[in-house]
Amino acid sequence: MRIDKETARRVANLARIEVPEENLEHLASELSGILGFMEQLAEVDVDGVEPMTSVTPMRLKRRQDGVTDGDMQDKVLSNAPDAREGFFAVPKVVE
Repeated sequence: MRIDKETARRVANLARIEVPEENLEHLASELSGILGFMEQLAEVDVDGVEPMTSVTPMRLKRRQDGVTDGDMQDKVLSNAPDAREGFFAVPKVVE
């Protein structure tokens, strides 16, 4: 598929990109190249190929999922700039 100058102008307008008149021909050429590459990719036979999330086989690190009671209120509040009665104290935002 070949993109002409008018189509490139319309694509730039739809994308809200300001392209100077002298660059429209180059943009049309670049867009045509991209579409040509996509047509080449469409010709590749991918039947029986599993989808991939990465080019290398990877597994996520997993941790033991254990339930705890937490009980770290003092430790958590030790980083707070202002804590009162076991809670974070924040300045009033709405009057």
